[in-house]
Amino acid sequence: MQSNNQRSPNHEIVTIQSSDKWQIYHRLQALDIACQCRTNKPLQVKVDDIQTAIQLWSVAKQFTASRRELVYWLNRCWKIKQ
Repeated sequence: MQSNNQRSPNHEIVTIQSSDKWQIYHRLQALDIACQCRTNKPLQVKVDDIQTAIQLWSVAKQFTASRRELVYWLNRCWKIKQ
């Protein structure tokens, strides 16, 4: 995931070049996050606020992280809650 230079005072465009871009795109669409994906182009996501940034990070992580890494993060969350 990388941040583009296309920036306005209210948002950032994040570009995702991943083999899972279509799955990520459909999940972001389900969350009503502004994004666009075209064949042979990277996924671009409009990030307006911290909530959108966290949701984007979480969705991208689900598709790009290894199972081991996801289990580690889940265990950390459970420990923090206790």
